[in-house]
Amino acid sequence: MARPRPNPSASRRVVCFPHAGGGASFYRPWAQHLDATHELLAVQYPGRENRYAEPLIPTVGEVARAAACALLAEPARETILFGHSMGAAIAYETLRLLEADGATHFTRLCVSGRRITDFPEEVDAAHRTDDELLTAMTELGGTQVEVLREPDLREMFLTIIRNDYRLIDTYRPPCDAEPIRADVVALIGDDDPQVDRWQVKEWASVTAGTFVWHEFPGGHFYLVDHAQRVVELITRDHWA
Repeated sequence: MARPRPNPSASRRVVCFPHAGGGASFYRPWAQHLDATHELLAVQYPGRENRYAEPLIPTVGEVARAAACALLAEPARETILFGHSMGAAIAYETLRLLEADGATHFTRLCVSGRRITDFPEEVDAAHRTDDELLTAMTELGGTQVEVLREPDLREMFLTIIRNDYRLIDTYRPPCDAEPIRADVVALIGDDDPQVDRWQVKEWASVTAGTFVWHEFPGGHFYLVDHAQRVVELITRDHWA
């Protein structure tokens, strides 16, 4: 777990799960939008940033189990999970494991830019060319061009992306999953090519708690331009 601004006295924590190809540093700017009652944590997946020497994990379930173990080792305090795109699926599976373990302080799941039903036909990332992978990422707006210009960085990035695409392309939520107890907040950009408002509303089916959804201007990475509003929304005590 990465902590941009450690705050052990905070009464509440926000734990963020990155998108495919992303690392914990993506969420570092969010710390400036949180007040003193919140601490920001970001999950650092193996194989990237300060964990670049560790082997990549090939399935959502394995990543979720590792994240759940790390979170259970933290002091218990009210916790919000936020995941964007691939991170939304991992956050959801992590929360299912935490609740199955009896944890009750994980009170809210915030999912962004990700569907939970109506999946497209599976595509094997191993069969995609490097150019196809890079095009898919740059069209969504989540890849820094500087990374693609450096051969060594490009190769490392492609290895991560290929793993993450295979991970998420093969993930399907269990059809017999028990509803989670935590409330769910679903977020979307109004011009997201991967998920529409009807698909994002299907997240209501995973919870026995409160469900709300919100739409922001922008594409798949709308949250870059609306970070403060997103943080304010996911930490809000009540919704109108």
